[in-house]
Amino acid sequence: MACAQRCIFVSSCAQEQGIAVKSQIPLNELLSSLLAVQPSDEELFGPAEKSASASCPHCGFTLEQFRKEAVLGCPYDYEIFEKPLRRLIEKAHNGKTTHCGKIPSKTSTGTKKQIKLITLKQQLEAAVQSEDYEMAAQLRDKIKKYETKKDEADRSK
Repeated sequence: MACAQRCIFVSSCAQEQGIAVKSQIPLNELLSSLLAVQPSDEELFGPAEKSASASCPHCGFTLEQFRKEAVLGCPYDYEIFEKPLRRLIEKAHNGKTTHCGKIPSKTSTGTKKQIKLITLKQQLEAAVQSEDYEMAAQLRDKIKKYETKKDEADRSK
């Protein structure tokens, strides 16, 4: 009962303060407000550029069609529309453009270790490229540990 009184009190206070209190929002109003916060095409794809009018020489697909249909026409479209698609992917994935998904649970331990080793080597290369030598040294040490463990496992077989 105290909760119901409190909710009524809070609701009446909100009304006194000029804060709109709606228990139910009409569907068309809800949809309009949701659509209003959606990013525009320019925010997603960047300003209209030459590639917007370009079409794929293999399938004839255009970037304008992609904007309307949200699908591509053929595998070559990824190359043809790389620049606008990259911006879209970066925006959708917080700036990341490489797939870093999960490894299937049935994958063997050896394969998982190989994947981990490859990932560490890629991180090492990126650290060296960005001249983060401290991180590069840490990654080098991790790689040595993994390779040592792998060699020991191979010898014990």
